Amino acid sequence: MPVVTCIEDLRQLSKKRVARAIFEYVDCGSYAECTLRANRADLELLTLRQRVGIDVDRRSTRATMLGEEVAMPVALAPVGLTGLNWADGEILAARAAQRFGVPFTLSTMSICSIEDVAAGVEQPFWFQLYVMRDRGFAASLIERAKAAGCSALVLTLDLQIQGQRHRDLKNGLTVPPKLTLATILDVMTKPAWALNVLRGKRKSFGNLEGRIPDANSLTTLSEWVAGQFDATLSWKDVEWVKQLWGGKLVLKGILDVEDARLAVQSGADAIVVSNHGGRQLDGTSSSIRMLPEVAEAVGDRLEVWFDGGIRSGQDVLKALALGARGTMIGRAFAYGLGAMGEAGVARALEIIQRELDVTMALCGIRGVHEAGRSIVRAA
Repeated sequence: MPVVTCIEDLRQLSKKRVARAIFEYVDCGSYAECTLRANRADLELLTLRQRVGIDVDRRSTRATMLGEEVAMPVALAPVGLTGLNWADGEILAARAAQRFGVPFTLSTMSICSIEDVAAGVEQPFWFQLYVMRDRGFAASLIERAKAAGCSALVLTLDLQIQGQRHRDLKNGLTVPPKLTLATILDVMTKPAWALNVLRGKRKSFGNLEGRIPDANSLTTLSEWVAGQFDATLSWKDVEWVKQLWGGKLVLKGILDVEDARLAVQSGADAIVVSNHGGRQLDGTSSSIRMLPEVAEAVGDRLEVWFDGGIRSGQDVLKALALGARGTMIGRAFAYGLGAMGEAGVARALEIIQRELDVTMALCGIRGVHEAGRSIVRAA
């Protein structure tokens, strides 16, 4: 087994192991991928302020998110098709997060269902919801999340219409999906991945199977999903979801100060400053560029979290310094899952926490709550 020292190592291992269409589904962005690249580039442009002669013994990365104590202010973000990176991937990622002491968020578009994950873990997890055209189905997902004991609902707002991802189309990962000669040949070169995925509980969208009339194939389910993203989604729907859910509510996909203020008015408990990992509106601002404005606009009226481009503990600390109370990682843990399964997710979390701890020490702080703007500079 090669030595894994950083998230990029896990990415390279995942790229070698996982079928190209699935790896690039995780790895790619929309259109020209300008925003995908900006998420990373703008984080890298921020420099950290090195301090010396300060007692940094007895450090702690512990924090709280939505009132829950966490080992570090990092949650696993919702990632669709996680179970196609590794068999039962959602269950494995949830277990790794639970053991590490950070939250896991299950995507609506997961392979394992809400009930599968609930049966596979001992502690509550979060559920991410897309409000689809079929409001009855959306309501049923909320009720299932309640029944499963989910402790928070993450409502994604920035996918009311889907941005085009060129690499998904070229790889045949369309909706509905289709097999091409290139796809078949690629899978043939990844026999370990193929055998692994075939052993999984499910090969389709677990939250949708058995819930849609005549949905007896992945193609049928995908066709239904393709017609379900809802361009009419509005703040009235947020109010409807909040009333129906009744618990902790997180709004994901906030990238504008005006929307942040509306989120405060909606009564949400937290917002995630996010551009969907550069997978939706290409050419928009990076998440880190918008974070300070959004954090300043809402103050302490709700928790502000950051999502978009995190690959290290340094990135986490930069986000905290610019106003985030917590962060979410998607690709970083998905690379670990694709590379090594549950152990890979645990390794990704270990890497980020260790980097966060060392970086805090070298910046002269002992706790994540001490991170402020004084420790970052714009290059």
